[in-house]
This record gives sequence, structure tokens and C-alpha cells, in this order.
Amino acid sequence: MTSLPDDLPPLAVTPGPVRAQPLPADRPVRWGILATGGIARSFVAELALLEECEVAAVGSRRQESADAFAREYGVPAAYGDYRRLVEDPDVDVVYVATPHALHREHVEMALQAGKAVLCEKAFTLTAAESGHLVALARERGLFLMEAMWMRCHPVVRRLRQLVASGALGEVRQVRADLGFVVDRAETDRLLDPALGGGALLDMGVYPLTFASLFLGEPSRISAVATLSSAGVDLDVAVALGYDSGAVAAVTATMTAWCPRTASLATDLGRVDLPGPFHHPSGVTWTPYQAGRVTGSAEPGRPQPVHEEVLGRGYTHEALEVVRCLRSGETESPLVPLDDTVALMRQMDAIRAQVGVRYDADHDARPGG
Repeated sequence: MTSLPDDLPPLAVTPGPVRAQPLPADRPVRWGILATGGIARSFVAELALLEECEVAAVGSRRQESADAFAREYGVPAAYGDYRRLVEDPDVDVVYVATPHALHREHVEMALQAGKAVLCEKAFTLTAAESGHLVALARERGLFLMEAMWMRCHPVVRRLRQLVASGALGEVRQVRADLGFVVDRAETDRLLDPALGGGALLDMGVYPLTFASLFLGEPSRISAVATLSSAGVDLDVAVALGYDSGAVAAVTATMTAWCPRTASLATDLGRVDLPGPFHHPSGVTWTPYQAGRVTGSAEPGRPQPVHEEVLGRGYTHEALEVVRCLRSGETESPLVPLDDTVALMRQMDAIRAQVGVRYDADHDARPGG
């Protein structure tokens, strides 16, 4: 049976190309928080754990909301206007935490102001919009990254390292599931098509990213979904096929308390990620040895894989942004922009199959 290696190498990052002027190392990286909702609050609470970071400013559509956020988290500058936030000279990097449908506008605004950007997922509504933002960031030589914190999570990174080494065998099957019951008004961002609502963009982005981390980009996609009266997907299931012959099954829901677990099945055993799989405290590797009877196998002793995690895990994506800005990298090797656009293409294809359309789909121009 296959055991995990005794001496695991460090979780080092191979730096990307240096394209921008590095930020000075003698002061914290100064963040501007664009929006004051729940995810922005979670992120700022995690930034407080890092000496390398400080929140310099917050922006909201309403001055009262920005002021309240600033008082709660000790932020020195509060703006009731997003443009004033991105133009603040004391802000090094803007964290965009508005609903999906507004990401393209707000990321573009920050890039036009010359700011580095970390943007929440789903990155945009469509692959065309994502491609437009990536092209703009590259043209201007500015840092841009999707806030897919799972890609920066130490446990997930260790698992990728083990799979890449061949120690766990060849991944042949991936399964991942995420969701919860959304009991909210139809005007809530999760249910409103005008704001990019639906299970796929908000929850399904994680299982799809997880499959991509271990199997790459699929060559075949087949999806089914249950739609709301407003036309957003409440439940979605997706089957993915790959040129290697591997397969993946991912699901997302806004109507049920699903397990939120994931697994990798290889020719040598199985990796299980407990819920919530997208920020696990650890994973378990169970090796198998084939039995004498065809189809039978004897499981070996489960072997845990743990890594130290700071806070809930948002800290690790923030630290990756800091590392990139300190070294002058404009794209993170852990969250490649080309992978972000490829993931958006998958979600475009899924939405087309299940009949979910947004206003952004109607504009055929690149980035429209």
C-alpha cells in the first residue's frame, strides 16, 4: 500500500515574472476595501491578523455605511464614493467585494486609477468580461488576482503538491459539492439575476475550481439545473470529462443542506476532504491494495494531512497578494489569470446549457 512521504518539502511558491515596481518592504501593504458587505467584513477581520497589512480606506455607495464600517474596524478614511476610494494615494491595492454583476465596472475603475486589485469570485459574469479585465491589467502592468482563497489554502496546496509528485497515484475521479439553504427575498443578490445571482457563480465556482486544480480544463461538459421563477439556478449538477479519461462530478445548491465535501479517487486510493471542503482543516488519504477477486480491495490505514492555517484562511490569499506586490509580480502563480478566465468559460457553457442568462450575455463585444 502507498504511504505518504515522510519528509514533505516546504510549500514554496515559484515566483512569476517581475513586471511592476515592487512595493517597499519597510511598511505594511495598504488596502482599500471597496464595499462593506459580509465578505468584506470577513476579509478585513482576517487582515487584522497580519502585520504585513493595514486597511487604509473603505468605500461604499453610502457615506453612512462607509463611516460605520470605518468605526467598527478602525479604518482611517471612509468614502461614500467608490471612485474616491480607488484614487486615494494611500491605497496600494483595492479589494473588490461588490456583487458579481458589478465586478467588471469596479475592477476597471481601480485599474484605470493605477491600483493593484484583488477581486472576489466569481470574477465577473462572463468569460468575455474577465478577458477584458485581464487584458487591461496586463496592458497597464498592474497586479490583478481573483480572490479564490481555496487556491492559496495551505491544505489544498499540500494536496496539489502530493498529487503532482505522483505519491498518490493518478487522479481518475473528482467529486465536490457546495451549498446551503438560501431563505431570502428574491431581491437578495444570491437570487437576483441583475446582480449575477444563482448557485453556480456563488457556490459552484468552488467545486469547479477544485476539479480544475487536479484535472485541468475539461473537454466535455454536461449540466442540469433547477431554475427559479426569476431565471437563476437554484440547484445545478455538472459532469465533466477530460482528455485523460478522468471524470468529475460537481454540484451546488441554494435549496438544501448538502454535505459540502469533496474527494479525489486515484488508482492507488482515495483522498477525502470534510466539509467545508474549500477551506479544510485537514484531509485524509486512504490507500488501497487490490484483492485477489476482481473489483475487491482492502483499504489501508487512513493517513491525515494537516497544515497550519491562519484564521479561517483568507489570510493566505492576502499574504499571496503581499508577496506578489513586494516582488513586483503582476500575476499570482497560485491563482493564474488564464485559469480564472478558463473557469469563467466553463461557467458560460454551463449557463448556456441550463438556460441562465445575464444582461452581460447580450453584448457580443469582447468585454462588452
